[in-house]
Amino acid sequence: MKPSLVAGAALLALSMAAALPAAEVPHLRAQGTARQLIVDGQPFLVRGGELGNSSGEPDFLRPSWPKLKAMNLNTVVAPVSWDLIEPQEGKFDFATVDGLLADARAHGLRLVLLWFGSWKNSMSCYAPAWVKADPARFPRSQDSAGRGMEVLSPFHAVNRDTDTRAFVALLRHLKAADPQHTVVMVQVENEIGMIPEARDHSPDAEKAFAGPVPAALMDYLAKNRATLAPELLATWNAAGGRTAGTWAEVFGSGPAGEEIFMAWHFALYVQHVAAAGKAELPLPMFANAALIRPGYQPGQYPSAGPLPHLIDVWRAAAPALDFLAPDIYFQNFSSWAQAYTRSGNPLFIPEALRCPEAAVNALYAFGQLDAIGFSPFAIESSTEPGAGYLTASFDLVRQLTPLLAEKQGRGQMAGFLQESAESKQPQQVRLGRWILRASFERAAPPQLADGLAVVIGTENSALAAGGRAGTAPAGGLVIALGEDEFLFAGIGLTVTFASTEGGQQAGILSCAEGRFENGEWQHLRWLNGDQTHQGRHIRLEPGRFALQRVKLYRYR
Repeated sequence: MKPSLVAGAALLALSMAAALPAAEVPHLRAQGTARQLIVDGQPFLVRGGELGNSSGEPDFLRPSWPKLKAMNLNTVVAPVSWDLIEPQEGKFDFATVDGLLADARAHGLRLVLLWFGSWKNSMSCYAPAWVKADPARFPRSQDSAGRGMEVLSPFHAVNRDTDTRAFVALLRHLKAADPQHTVVMVQVENEIGMIPEARDHSPDAEKAFAGPVPAALMDYLAKNRATLAPELLATWNAAGGRTAGTWAEVFGSGPAGEEIFMAWHFALYVQHVAAAGKAELPLPMFANAALIRPGYQPGQYPSAGPLPHLIDVWRAAAPALDFLAPDIYFQNFSSWAQAYTRSGNPLFIPEALRCPEAAVNALYAFGQLDAIGFSPFAIESSTEPGAGYLTASFDLVRQLTPLLAEKQGRGQMAGFLQESAESKQPQQVRLGRWILRASFERAAPPQLADGLAVVIGTENSALAAGGRAGTAPAGGLVIALGEDEFLFAGIGLTVTFASTEGGQQAGILSCAEGRFENGEWQHLRWLNGDQTHQGRHIRLEPGRFALQRVKLYRYR
């Protein structure tokens, strides 16, 4: 399509949008122990895919929309970069945003926007050229030798206020151009952090580090001491547990204390940006973190972002954020995901490793951790069979969304996930009066083995390694439908049952495979005999995602 026609189509779509009545603004709502994303008055589970950093411009992305829709996504997680929307200071160009809005609506999809403003993966590479080229006006962080870094300093109001002005302009534009709220959430900045040193050593930063820890942070830590992240509490206690003093006196002068100092100032900066944006359009907003490789110390990873051990610092400094989110690329998915449910933080995974295991990681996140959503990275580059596994998994989530939404926060669901292909340990959960023991079975269909090797051999291959190449994923979730009835969703699972009531045996009264259409169960076949090991277990066969509805009984 010619650029003029593209622009015309976008303008037409936007003019039609402007004629629509404003819908209820998406927001978070508590249900039991969970917090749900509410869109158009209903709980909304994000079956997402994040675009590659340079894939969000409409003309480039347009051929991929049908594939994204076919993968059972309901949301595309898309970057919006400061340098593209404000190429000249004070002159804004929202053509990229308008193109995303028009194409998402044309395919019935929602958007989560990622603000690539002052920082992206710790660096300031998405700041406009007029910011980058004027470090005297827009100061950089400095290393311990006084050299400037490719990181805007959070200690200068001009950096913060200039970023804020652009973010406010974006939210003001969305308020006018998106009354139906195609955009359901916004991420503020991207993977903030200091690297390769733990903190900024510019003159203003040195002055702040030598000054007192703000009373607001000390009051928060004292008030919430019993529930603080254990790593933060240990750093505080190791320095003497003081309730006042300089940053070095309260948290120590080492890298751990320096990271806490930077976390506070990064979070204050984000608070200013987010609060101003919400004043224009109060969409749910969050910040994300690049996680820590084993053994790495502050400065060796993007330090001071909203990491699990710093969640309390970020909460104290940035209350305008609705939650904090992890970008998970490591194998120990469940441990990282669980760390982001501390103290009621709702789990949303805006960025995850695009690999076959993503399909079962998603089911685990929804079933075990009441997740708002799950989103593999570089989704437009997905290939078979990894794309096929995710498509099938997201189809189960699509079918189960009303049921998942009903059960979230009520202790009536669990997830099953094998953290390593070598682990043979069954996973045990208790739901009501039943104990469920799940073991995992992986398959390597010959027609898929080469394809899997190709998928895992793309970006992040080292992270995806560990004996999984050439195997289908294994995992899933279970939902309690009643005292003695359960619904299983997943792949490669064998589940046995035991009664918690002494002296009673567990039996399978019935087991059926089926699917949900428009919220109604559609029976496909009864499973018995070999398929249930003569009534001793249920089995979701390896290599194929399925739903099974099971009723149990007791006997002596």
